[in-house]
This record gives sequence, structure tokens and C-alpha cells, in this order.
Amino acid sequence: MKRLYTEQLTIGYSDRVIVENLNLSIPEGKITALVGANGSGKSTILKTMVRIMKPNGGTVYLDGKSIHSQPTKDVAKQLAILPQNPVAPDGLTVSELISYGRFPHQKGFGSLTKEDKEIIRWAVQVTGMNAFSDRPVDQLSGGQRQRAWIAMALAQGTDMLFLDEPTTFLDMAHQLEVLKLLQRLNEEQDRTIVMVVHDLNHATRFAHHMVAIKQGSIVSEGAPEEVMTQEVLREVFGIEADIIPDPRTGVPLCLPFELASIEGGGHHEQPYVQAERKEASA
Repeated sequence: MKRLYTEQLTIGYSDRVIVENLNLSIPEGKITALVGANGSGKSTILKTMVRIMKPNGGTVYLDGKSIHSQPTKDVAKQLAILPQNPVAPDGLTVSELISYGRFPHQKGFGSLTKEDKEIIRWAVQVTGMNAFSDRPVDQLSGGQRQRAWIAMALAQGTDMLFLDEPTTFLDMAHQLEVLKLLQRLNEEQDRTIVMVVHDLNHATRFAHHMVAIKQGSIVSEGAPEEVMTQEVLREVFGIEADIIPDPRTGVPLCLPFELASIEGGGHHEQPYVQAERKEASA
């Protein structure tokens, strides 16, 4: 049985529909990357799959049951979510932040058990945060801070981890640091990881499964070599690009060189960009 999937999922804000009749299944034990241009709906899909947003129609199924009808604590024991740019209270230490991950397993306002403390120590160790456990989160570098939040998510003890643009605002070294950690968690612990990714070359290098989204619909999904094609890049991102194999791994790399032309002249634009241009010329 499929672990997590959607059927005819429709999502919107007020009267504006962002995603309509989406059918998406998340492969177990794999890293899945959701890719698409700004405003394509990828973050909206991720948020709805983990219950942050409620759908207008359709269903997200977790273990055969609607995820939106299950108790919050039950869901939190099965999947963890790291949203974009999470913020910790001033002065909160790394170990205190990570301890919040044990909340779904606590009864009432109970203190941390021996098992909780062991899991917290494990999460600190596996994310390489031993030297920072007593340091305030707001005094960490970007990469260290992301690792602390990932450790908190790991402390939930779930086998599914969702991340919304986990490398945003990080420099290249810290991006690599975070992505390699996620890769290691997948390889060593068989965790299912789903992440929204902006950098296509990060997606092809670190994901087993890619889902290319345009205007809330799936244009292409599958292994990186199936999704990273000139046709998909043209349709989803509005670019012309050379596709070359990574000299180390053989996965496809994207080298964009031109905006894609459309019939009648001009280039592809996202709907909100077109709207802004119309307003400016009015």
C-alpha cells in the first residue's frame, strides 16, 4: 500500500485556485524533490500534504486514511516538517530547540523521559551539533541553524521528513552541508525525504525522484534523467538549456543559456509577471 499520496487534490486561497485535481504519490525510502518556477504551487502542495494547509477538495492519504481527519499528535509521530525560514525564540539553546521535537510523544505537560533524552542526544550527534548544543540558536551560522532545526525534526522520531526550501539564503558551503546531511539520513536510516528545491542541479544530484510542477499541475515526474530534459525545462521554467552529465555521478546537469521563445515572439512568463507588466503599462 502507498504510504502518502493525494487524490484529486485541489488547493486555493480565497477564490483563487492554485492546484487542481492533483494526483501525487511519494516514493517510500527515497528523496523526492519538488521543482518549479516561483508561484508554481510546489510549496503549497508540500504544506497541504503535511496538514499546514487544508485542501478545497480531494484528499491526502497517509497509511490509507485522510491525513486531515487524523489527530495532530498521531500525524506528528509519522512525519516531520521543516518550513521556510523557521524562527526560534530569543535565547533558546540548540538542545532546548531539539527537545521540542519530543512534544508529540509526551503526555500532558510531562517532563522529558529517559528515552526522550536519549533520542535528543542521538539527534544532536547525527546532525553534528555536539559542539553547539548549549549555544543559543540565534548565534549560529545559517548552516548550523538549519542543522539544528533538522535535528529537532529528527527528534520527532518519524520516518518521513518534509522540508520547504531548506537551503534558501545559505551560501554554497552551507547548502552542501545541509543536502549531504539529508542524503546521509536517507542512505543510513532509510528515511523518506520530500523537499522543495530551487536549484535544479541540487535536485538531480541529491534526489532519486523529481516532480516538475507548473501552475499547480505535474508536467513531469520520475528519475532525474527522465525529468531533466530540454522540453521540460522549456515548459516549466521557460528556459533553453544544455543538459550534460555530471562528471562525478553521471546525473544530468542544467546549463541554461537563453530564455525560451514562444509562438508569436517574446518569452515564457509566469502569470503573476504578466499581470505586473499589464498593471505597469496601464
